[in-house]
Formats: sequence, C-alpha cells, structure tokens
Amino acid sequence: MKFLESSKFEAVSAALSVETGDCKIDGRVESYSCKMAGNDKRLFKSIATEGGLQPHDLQVLSPPESSFPHSPTRQYSRSCSDDGEGPLCDTISVKTLFYLISTLNASFEDYDFSHTKSHEFSKEPSLQWVMNAVDSQLFATAADSFSALKPQLWQAINEEISLQDCDIYSYNPDLTSDPYGEEGSIWSFNYFLYNKKMKRLVFFTCRATSRNVTEPDSGLGNDFGIDLDDMEFEDDDRSTPPCSY
Repeated sequence: MKFLESSKFEAVSAALSVETGDCKIDGRVESYSCKMAGNDKRLFKSIATEGGLQPHDLQVLSPPESSFPHSPTRQYSRSCSDDGEGPLCDTISVKTLFYLISTLNASFEDYDFSHTKSHEFSKEPSLQWVMNAVDSQLFATAADSFSALKPQLWQAINEEISLQDCDIYSYNPDLTSDPYGEEGSIWSFNYFLYNKKMKRLVFFTCRATSRNVTEPDSGLGNDFGIDLDDMEFEDDDRSTPPCSY
C-alpha cells in the first residue's frame, strides 16, 4: 500500500487529537493507494499460499459489532456456521483482505498484522450507519466541541474517496492483537473505506483513553478548534510516509 499525503487529512487528524473531561481522544485519517510495493507482494503471496487460495476466493467475515438494535437490512453471502444454521455473514475476497491487512501494517508500524484472519474484520451495514456511529461516539465523549469539526471531517473524506462508492469494513480484534488494547483504553474504532474503482482506501482510526493513565504527550493539540478553512489544502506531494504513533 502506498501512503498518499494529504494536508486536509493532516489537519483533520490534528483536530481529532484532543483532551476533554476525563478522556483523551487520538484520531487519524489516512489515505492509501492499493498499489503493491515489495513487502506487499511478499505478504500477499504469504496470505494466498497459506490456504492455497486465489485472489478472488472468498473468506468469511464476522457480523458487524452493532450497538444499535435495528441495523439496516442487508444481503448476506453465507452462513457463519458449518451446518448453515447460524447467522448469515458477509464475505471478502483474498485480495481485499490483503488490502486491509497491509493498511494496518502501514498505519501501525510497530505491529505485525500479517497473520490476521478474516473473522477479525466485518463489513458495515451502510455509510449512514458508520457516520452515525462515529458521530455518536465522538459527541458522547467530546460533546459540542466536535460540532465544528464534523462537516469538515466528512467533507474531507468524501473528497478523497467518494463515500457513496465505498465498501466499508471494520477491524475488531481481541485484546491480545489490538493496538489499542493497553490499560486505560475506553473505546476505539478502525474503519476502512474502500473504493474499488479508484483503487484507493481511506483508514479512519480513533480511540479514547482515560486521562488518569500516564502517556507521553502526542503533541497534536488539545482542542477541536483548528480552523480548517484557513489552511492551504495542497496535495501535490503525496508520497511522504505516515507518522507512527
């Protein structure tokens, strides 16, 4: 995966890193081109050959972790259980699964997700569901200080990836493999917005931690009040790798 530098996303990510009440929020929005580099080719070969799979073979995903009692009705691909009696689940191609795993490796440079399996991911019900989930989580934690950022956030993402044309996946690991699983973590989410036509993926990751747990200062600010309208949004050079956190 090739990281695509974006001054819009840099500004949004800085505004998503705040302290409010008893919580500290750290968020990042990053864009990647689905173009394989040297390490990516080796990883893809490893994922495919491990199970004797082809790029378009399908793997089973877990149901989305919905906090809403009535999720939108969807078409599912198959049953999660071997006997076909369990709840229906989505599937993902080996190639798309590789894109998600490779993005995690690129975004969390201190972790290795090479052995991550498809059941640790879910396909989300709809764009509106994801937007509501993100907005609700950030409003609940940051209250009205998120209001000014909300339209800027979704506008920047839409301009980068064309949201209506995206499939949206989430990463829901267990505590042993969760990069946000350390002490003091309150909530987190990891969304992949994948536009197959554009061959591009936007990764939106965010967490809230208790301020009672001592952590190094991220240096990314303490207020949602960054004025994105006053910033120059130039995307000419989009090759600089992302910062690791």
